[in-house]
Amino acid sequence: MSSYSIAVLPGDGIGPEITDAAEIVLKRLVASNQGLALDLTRYEAGASHYRATGVTLPPDVVTACVAADAVLLAAIGLPDVRNPNGTEVQPEMMVGLRRALDVQSAPRPVKLYPGVRSPLADVGAGIDMVIVRENLEGLFASFGGGAVVGDQVATDTIVITRAGTEKACRYAFELARRRNGRPRDGRRRVTCVDKANVFRCFAFFREVFFDVAKQYPDIEADALYVDAVSLYLVQEPDAYDVLVMENQFGDILSDLGAGLVGGLGMAPSAEIGDHHALFQPSHGSAPTIAGQNIANPIAMILSAAMMLDWLGERHDDPLALGASKQIEAAVAGVLARGDCRTRDLGGAASTTDFAEAVAAAL
Repeated sequence: MSSYSIAVLPGDGIGPEITDAAEIVLKRLVASNQGLALDLTRYEAGASHYRATGVTLPPDVVTACVAADAVLLAAIGLPDVRNPNGTEVQPEMMVGLRRALDVQSAPRPVKLYPGVRSPLADVGAGIDMVIVRENLEGLFASFGGGAVVGDQVATDTIVITRAGTEKACRYAFELARRRNGRPRDGRRRVTCVDKANVFRCFAFFREVFFDVAKQYPDIEADALYVDAVSLYLVQEPDAYDVLVMENQFGDILSDLGAGLVGGLGMAPSAEIGDHHALFQPSHGSAPTIAGQNIANPIAMILSAAMMLDWLGERHDDPLALGASKQIEAAVAGVLARGDCRTRDLGGAASTTDFAEAVAAAL
């Protein structure tokens, strides 16, 4: 029996709707896989919770997330819900949860599925890459710090450590070993993305990257500057397999990648540590369409598939690994069929319609 406890955080805006959609798929998956059990327990946190209680991330929710086998988070944040200092409450929750779970590496798949149109006129052999963000350091290490002097000067500090960079780079190479290589020719490659020609911290990041690369002689390793990669991802997206980078660069380039494959509704993500992991779509809470049942749930559903893949790897569980593949295959099949697409993909299907179509495909 494969039994896992999942802490589910629906969050804000469209979060509860896409959470319902993911649960439709997961419950059908469990029903069709004898021996697989998922205990899905919901917890309240986020901007709506802050508005009601003054607390964004309750301590008992953090405790439950740490105790769970995995965390499935939908979307958090509302632009009109802010701290007294004027900042949104969303970063407070996300950074707090990341630090509590110690999730160092954040893979964000960028994959163009059959039946989904890319804005690029030519995608070559296809788009199938993963952007890996170092998740706790970089510019985000300044969260809660930084300095403002009067109304004239503001500073934040970027932090790069050998330990944090090694973990993210090692995760990227291990991931490359599991993949089929870049679409162009099947070569397994990890690309370091930095600004090593200007900043000492990025030169250090690149140095650590190539130190780690020596431990993976079966995987090609190269390095490119972030501004160049922003161009190359548009010009030759089939040339990339796994890319690893500092936190802020990963935050930006993963949105660019999502734009190449149909938008943020197609962008799942994970945050992986030595002992814990969190899974969530890369998009925000989209409050302007909340409650209308029109949001694209694919990123949430595929994030749940990533969760099962991680559980399968961590526990050497072929049932969970197989279940992950079943979800992705079902999503791909519905998209390729073309008769059930949400509005952002040019169709008229509701959030629930798409989830039920994937469940039926299982």
